[in-house]
Amino acid sequence: QVYLEESGGGSVQAGGSLRLSCTASGYIYSNNCMGWFRRAPGKDREPVAAIDSAGERAYAESVKGRFTVSRQNPNTWDLEITSLKPDDTAMYLCAVRWWPLRGTLPEASDFVYWGQGTQVTVSS
Repeated sequence: QVYLEESGGGSVQAGGSLRLSCTASGYIYSNNCMGWFRRAPGKDREPVAAIDSAGERAYAESVKGRFTVSRQNPNTWDLEITSLKPDDTAMYLCAVRWWPLRGTLPEASDFVYWGQGTQVTVSS
């Protein structure tokens, strides 16, 4: 079993920054991909960024240039978010799967293990 825990969310003003972290416990296969998703009120869960064990990254168009996904160690991944906008307000969740990126941002249905999420609220 794999457990994921997100941290780093909070309330910020537009233009601010946050650094979210996802920490995994349990057995993490060396060949993996970690995704960051968000779920805004009244909207479907959407992928925002992903990084795999080879270091390949993918981003949603809406966050390119503002969000940066990175791996701190085999069990911890970060999402640095800058130039925050009110539209970025959402619950941010991390998830992991056991195969790498294949050139495109993965969908939520590709992932089995999920964290509970960390809330990001951006005020104008």
